[in-house]
This record gives sequence, structure tokens and C-alpha cells, in this order.
Amino acid sequence: MRSISVAERRARLGIRHRLAADVRTDDPLAVARSLTALHATDPASVFLQVAARGRTTGPGHVEKALYDDRTLLRLLAMRRTMFVVPTDFLPALQAAVADPLAVKQRARYTKLMADGGLGGDDVDAWLADVEESTHRALLELGAATGAQLSAAEPRLRSQVLLAPGKSYESMTNITTWVLVTLGCEGRIVRGRPNGTWVSSQYVWSPIETWLPDGVPALPLPEARAEVVRRYLRAFGPATALDVKWWTGWTAGEVKKALADLETAETDAGLVLADDLEPVPAPEPWAALLPALDATPMGWKERDFYLDPAHVPALFDRNGNIGPSVWWDGRIVGGWSQDAGGAVVFRLLEDAGAAAKAAVEAEAERMTAFLGGVRITPRFRTPLERELSA
Repeated sequence: MRSISVAERRARLGIRHRLAADVRTDDPLAVARSLTALHATDPASVFLQVAARGRTTGPGHVEKALYDDRTLLRLLAMRRTMFVVPTDFLPALQAAVADPLAVKQRARYTKLMADGGLGGDDVDAWLADVEESTHRALLELGAATGAQLSAAEPRLRSQVLLAPGKSYESMTNITTWVLVTLGCEGRIVRGRPNGTWVSSQYVWSPIETWLPDGVPALPLPEARAEVVRRYLRAFGPATALDVKWWTGWTAGEVKKALADLETAETDAGLVLADDLEPVPAPEPWAALLPALDATPMGWKERDFYLDPAHVPALFDRNGNIGPSVWWDGRIVGGWSQDAGGAVVFRLLEDAGAAAKAAVEAEAERMTAFLGGVRITPRFRTPLERELSA
């Protein structure tokens, strides 16, 4: 059995995730491929994940890849979480993740509609008709916001009472439900935000304007294997528990996907069979990664890069990681922005003078990237709150 030490795992992380100085790039597509997928729950996090791995990257580089070149695409995927992924990864994600998610979302929404008395005797047929009409309207418009689509298809304004009789009961219209379902089915995509690059309100486009022939179909076993193959290329060695956590699949689904791949077992977890060569350590590097960055969110078992003593300061109560400071493959602190927008940080351990100097340089670089734009993570953590006060 191949032995992979903690030091080598950190070296792999630094090189493959483009955090070491020699492998950084200003190409957002290359960054996304290196990480398999970029977490996109916070819109700004996508830009900051790319910036952390770049040299002179600006927000315009990411916007160009997303909206002009369209080499990257935003979708709801693993664990019902928003991601930005390379467009060529879409067929595998569609079959292995998005299609099953669409089934679950539709079942949930149709039940809520039926309970609310919407859709008559056949809510499934009614919803399907609304979806078809919405898709046709979007094809005619080319791109539209939810409000514009609900003007074109008034049934999107239909309302449902949620939690009737409860103190928190509320009325909601079905616009978002329909658009989310169509997005999960790969029929529509989120385009430019309806605002700045930190906005989470998007203009929708039909998939045909991005992929004229739609999303290529891929058999489910092949799709699942491709998802895990890409994951292991970026994050291996990883355990089956890591794979299960990252994908959100059942243990049985993970087992089937791994059975369709040629893997090798090491004392640190699984790697692809052709990925056993030693990885030399890069020069020591520093990085400031945003909240929910793809690197720390890539493993369930994190001890090789995270001291458990740092968890209370850097994670919220639900296990979401906040902005983190890295030195040579491990987390050593956290960061935020002050009232003026400058990046400020705190080291949670004494990493040495070289580390502090390198982190200070990264803080200056990220301050320049942000250009006065102030970011507030969606899931705030104790240290981030303290530093931003």
C-alpha cells in the first residue's frame, strides 16, 4: 500500500488547487477545473476563489468566462448547493446530480401546491404545462428575470399558503419553484446577475442560448463515475466518507461509482490508479480563501489541514467555514474586511515571520482585487464577525 504523508497531502493540495505561487493562473476555467467545481452559494465567493489562485485577476476575468465565453456555468448541484462548473462537466452533473434533484424538487413543490389547493385535480399536469409555457416565453424573450417571466406567464404568480395555522405562515408565489425545477432539469440557466458581481439575483436564459443542442445525455453509471473521477483527481487521497459528503449521495451510490473506476488504496484514502507518483513540495505559500471555498469544503475528514482548536473561530454552528488564512497547506487563521473595505486578518497560531509577511502581502492583493467592494459572507463565523466590527 502506498503511503502518503500529511506533508505530501498538503503539497498535493497546494499544487492541484493552484494555491502555490508557481501554479497560479488568471484563467478562471483552469481554476474551476483544478477544483472540480466552485462553491457559489455566495456569488462573491466564486470571484474570490479565482482571485486567491490568480496573479493579476480582476472581477472582469470571471465575468467574461461566465457570461461572454460561457466556459463556466452556474447550477444547483451536489447537496442542493449552488456551484459554478466548467461547461464540459455539465453532462455528468446533469445525469448524476441535477436530474435526481429535479425529481425531488418537483415532488416537494407539487405536494405544497396540492396542499394549497393549486392545480386542480392533476397538479402534476398543471405544473408541467406551466413549465412548458415558461420555457417557451424564455425562448421568445432570450433572457429574463423572474418578474419578467411572470408577466409573460401569469400562472407563475399563483400563490400558495405555507405552514397554514402556524405563527410563521406565509404566502409565496410559485415563480422561484418553477424556475429552480427548470434549472435542475437543464432547460434554463442562470445568466448575468441583475446588479453587480456580488448580486444573487440572476437573469435566466434558455439552455439553447448556451448549448444549442441542449445538455448531452449521459448514462447514469458513466455520469456518476465521471463526477467521482474528477473529484479524486482534485482531492485524492480521499475516503469513501469524503466522497459521500462531497457528492451528497448515499453510501450505496458512492460504492457503485467507485466500482466503475480504477482506484488505488493508500494509507490516507483512495486515489485514481494512475495517480500514485510522489508529489514534490512547492515553495511555502500563503493564501486567503473566502467563505465556503472549494478547498476546505472538499473533505469531510479535515485533520490534515485543520487544527480542531481553530474550528470554533472559523466555522458557524452548521459547519460552514468562513474566510480562512492558509500557510503552506494548512489553515492558520481567518480574515475579513474592515469598515473601509481593507482586508484584515488574525493568525490563530504562530506560523513564523515568513508566514506573517506572506499573509500580509496576500491581504494587500485581495484588498486591491476587491477595490472597495465590501463582502459579507452569507454564513457568518465568530472570527469574521469580530474582525469586521
